[in-house]
Amino acid sequence: MPAVMKQGSTGTQVRELQARLGQLNLFSRTPTGTYGSVTANAVNDFQERYDLPMTGNVSAQTWSKLRSVTKQPTHAAMYPPTTQPASTKLDPRCMTGRVLCISKTSRSLSWVINGKVQTTMDVRFGSQYTPTREGQFKVDFKSRDHVSTIYHSSMPYAMFFSGGQAVHYSSDFAARGYAGASHGCVNVRDKAAIASLFDQVKAGDKVVVYW
Repeated sequence: MPAVMKQGSTGTQVRELQARLGQLNLFSRTPTGTYGSVTANAVNDFQERYDLPMTGNVSAQTWSKLRSVTKQPTHAAMYPPTTQPASTKLDPRCMTGRVLCISKTSRSLSWVINGKVQTTMDVRFGSQYTPTREGQFKVDFKSRDHVSTIYHSSMPYAMFFSGGQAVHYSSDFAARGYAGASHGCVNVRDKAAIASLFDQVKAGDKVVVYW
């Protein structure tokens, strides 16, 4: 049976899927509308719980079962405000000025202005062989349609902060989630979020990468 949703799927229905899985404590993240490995693992767990074929993809059978054991999520549940939860403390260096505050622990990027979180998004980092550097930096320059001169890969909405390392959109992250890694950059999987952020950030703004 063909999948109704699978890794790489995006859109409102994926948000609904993630919100419904959240009702069953199978998906602990904020709904993103992007079907990556975290969502696939949650679907797999749901299929195991209800004795369905464990594919990690949402078939018509899986979707029907999920809808029968959950309630229709509200708009607020599918599109929660993108603010850092109060329980997550920002690095003290993020509390003044305009800062891209990047936590390796929570795998999140928060855009913070004078101590107030404007938006938060999921990020991933480099592998152990090409780690993302930690410390305090600044945005050196921005490049909307950047292509890596080393890896010849697309790096849309790139904001460079440490040599060749940049915050940028990653279609691979959107498709594969945390199954992959960058070559040291800070990958963002929500294209609309990074596009909006790119328009707000200015060269010279602070970047803090920390555990």
